Parts: sequence; C-alpha cells; structure tokens
Amino acid sequence: MIQRSDIPLLLTGSMAALAGVGLARLAYTPMIPVLIQQGWFDATAAIYLGAANLLGYLLGALSAHWLSERFRPRAVLAVCFIVITLSFLCSAAPASFAWFFVWRLLSGITGAILMVVGPSLALTRAPIERRAVVGPLVFCGVGMGALLSATLLPLLVEFDLMWSWLVLGSLSLLAGVACNYGLVRLPPAAAPVPPTTTGHAPPVLGMTIVLVMLAYAMDATGFIPHTVFWVDYLAREQAQGASAAALQWAIFGAGAIVGPLLAGVLVHRLGWHHSLTIGYLLKSLAIALPFFAVGLVSNSISSFMVGAMVPGLVALTSGRLAELGGPAQHKRLWGYATAVFAVMQAASGYAMSGLYAVLGSYQPLFALGGGLLGLGMVCVMLSRRFQPARQTSN
Repeated sequence: MIQRSDIPLLLTGSMAALAGVGLARLAYTPMIPVLIQQGWFDATAAIYLGAANLLGYLLGALSAHWLSERFRPRAVLAVCFIVITLSFLCSAAPASFAWFFVWRLLSGITGAILMVVGPSLALTRAPIERRAVVGPLVFCGVGMGALLSATLLPLLVEFDLMWSWLVLGSLSLLAGVACNYGLVRLPPAAAPVPPTTTGHAPPVLGMTIVLVMLAYAMDATGFIPHTVFWVDYLAREQAQGASAAALQWAIFGAGAIVGPLLAGVLVHRLGWHHSLTIGYLLKSLAIALPFFAVGLVSNSISSFMVGAMVPGLVALTSGRLAELGGPAQHKRLWGYATAVFAVMQAASGYAMSGLYAVLGSYQPLFALGGGLLGLGMVCVMLSRRFQPARQTSN
C-alpha cells in the first residue's frame, strides 16, 4: 500500500526511470519503421542509431556514480533531463546521420545516469521498512514511458513525424519537473548502519554473486530484439502495419508497469532466488516465442511478458544482490552489475544490428535472444550451489 510519505520517493525514482529509459531509450523503438518509411534513414542506419543509444548507456552507467559523488544529485539530474529534452527537440527535422547519432548517444549517456542516480537516491532516502514497497515501484516508470510512446506516437505520426519528437521532448521536460518536485521533498538520509563484517564477500559467496551478475549480462544481450527491433519487425517484416505494431508496443508498456508488482508478489511467496530463476525462464520463453509463432495471441503474450520482465528482472537482480551481499555492499555490487549490463547491452546492440544487416531478417534474433536468457537461467540455478547453507532458505 502506497503511503503519502512515499510520493516524493516515487516521483524522484520513477520519473528518472521514465525519462532515462522509458522515453530516451524505448520511445525510439516504435519510431524506427516510421523513420524508414518516411525516408529519413534507411533500415541499417535507423538500427545503428538505436545502437548509438546503447553505447551512450554504457558510458553513462560507467560515469554515473562518479558524477553523483562529485556534484549535487539535483544538479546532475537537472542536466540529464535537459539534455534528453534537447535530444528530442533537436531531432524534430530531417538531418544527417551524424547529427542524430550524437543526440542518440547523448540521450543514452544521460538516460543511464538518470536510471542509476534517480532510483538509487529514492531507495537510500526511503525508510528501511518502506524499501520493499518503493524499490519495485520506481521501475514502473520504464513501462510508463513505453506505454506513453505507444499510445501517443501513432496519433502524432498521422500529422507529422516532427510532432512525435516535440511531444517526447515535452514529456521529458515534464518528467524532470515532477522529479524535481519529489527531489526537494525527500526525507533526510537515514544514518548508515555500521557493517558487521569486513565488507568482503567470502570466496564461495563471491562465486554466487559472479554467477548472478553473469546471468544479468545474458539478460542484457538477450533482450535487444524486443527493445530495439520488435516494432519494426512487426510493422515491416511481418507486414502488420504501424497500428498493429504500436498496439503490441502498448502491451509491452503495460507489462513493464505490471512487472515490478509481479516481481514483488513472487518474492513474497518464493524468495529472491526462486523468483529470479522463474523470471529468467519466463523471459527466455517470451523472447523466443516470435521465432516459433506469429499471430495476435502469441505476439501479445510475448509483448506483455517481455515487457513485464524488463523491469522485473532488474528489481529481482537488485534484490538478490542485496540479499547476498547485505545492505552495506549493495551499492557497490549494484554498480558492478549495472556496468556489466551496460557493456553487454551495447555489445549486443551492435552485434545484432550487424547480424540483421547480414541476414536481412529479425526473426533469427529472437531465437538467439531466448537462448541467451536460457543461459542466464542456468547461471542463476548454478549460483545456489555456491551459496553457504545458512543463506539458502530462499
């Protein structure tokens, strides 16, 4: 149950996630077929612009912690919201590939910083007893952005592609205002709890953490087909048209809103380890489904489940690392995990863009993505073998 005192925390975290990933990253996906059809870019260039955002996300993830320690978080967040807003506004007219590449890169850098700093700030300011509620909910902003882009963009494109970019810029600016409203009303930081250990994970537990992070790397490589290529695959390769593809993206966004809530229910019933294993299984099957079946029902199941597990696995991985390393080590471990995710996401984005250029079809990429998530599930299952018996209750 959300309490009134949670609202500043949720605004700070969810608005950062909405702009940083929901708009700066995911809103580009339904625009790919339109950019191609209206002649702004050919298919290969449009796909590589999507990969530019992934490269930016890597750079942002690596610099986010340093920036948040060196400068005031409010200033860091404000600059990021402004840059994302400008990245949309400056893309509202046809221009060169280099011009768009720079702005997609900058939106990726600042989007990653928002995604790291905003939710982290919300969680560290939340009372300990409210973190289990606030933690999953801040990631609902990812789904909100995807849902907004899926419902608004098809209507705006009917008038002019320019309006799509302008509205996305306006939404990013509004998200920044809402985030700032919550930020200035955050409760003071709680006093840190002194660690009861030396702060270093024992070797056996360290192997457990490595396997969980390796699984997270597989998630980063395997979800690219849905988060970059899905709408273009449906609209052009499957010849379903922009409206049908936009509907599937809206279903994806609805799943992304529900996903963190489903993750919370699973954890309450099954614990972090089993919930994480189930999450990888569901996401693996959902990503691979389009390789085996194409139709309204199968596409909708795939859209919803992948959408749900995008923020769902983020929340579950974060919680599992907190369980393994303890609160004192969580920030460090989560920083490592985010950096690993960003590296593999960028590498996969460019690799799969290259595969598409060679194969001329998206469909094999869904089988590849599903297989990579399956490997992630195996890593999670194996991680339990290295966990000390006293910690295996979940």
